[in-house]
Parts: sequence; structure tokens; C-alpha cells
Amino acid sequence: MDQTIQLGFKIALVWALGFVIALTVRALFPSQSGVTLPGAQNGVFVPFSKIGFWTCMLASVTVTALVVIRAMVADCGLGGR
Repeated sequence: MDQTIQLGFKIALVWALGFVIALTVRALFPSQSGVTLPGAQNGVFVPFSKIGFWTCMLASVTVTALVVIRAMVADCGLGGR
């Protein structure tokens, strides 16, 4: 149970930091700055603020999935502990 609580706090911390970083990026970069991805008809403009937000979200989801998988493996007795 102690390990589960620690993992829960770690997940919450990663999510909170991800949101803080994403909001900071959105606040620092104006919506007019970004990169244009070329396309067949028109280019697609992607602002840096959206790139930063979705990068943080992807990192948070990835860490959450890895922590949950690690906990499941440890519960099954396959872990090294």
C-alpha cells in the first residue's frame, strides 16, 4: 500500500508539473509565433504554445502509463523488489 501511495503522488506531481510547464509556454509565446508545416494545398500553422502544451501532455500520459505498468508488474511478483 505504501508503494501505491508513493506512485500516486509521483503521478500527481508529474501531471501538475506538466500543466504548469504547458501554461508557462502558452503564456510566454504569443499565438503568432510558431512553425508552418508544408502541405499539398496550404501550409498548416502550428503555434509554439500548442506544441509545448501537447508535448507536456504526452509526457504526462507516458509517465503515468509506465508507472502503472511498473506497479502491475510488481503486484504480479515479477519485479525485482
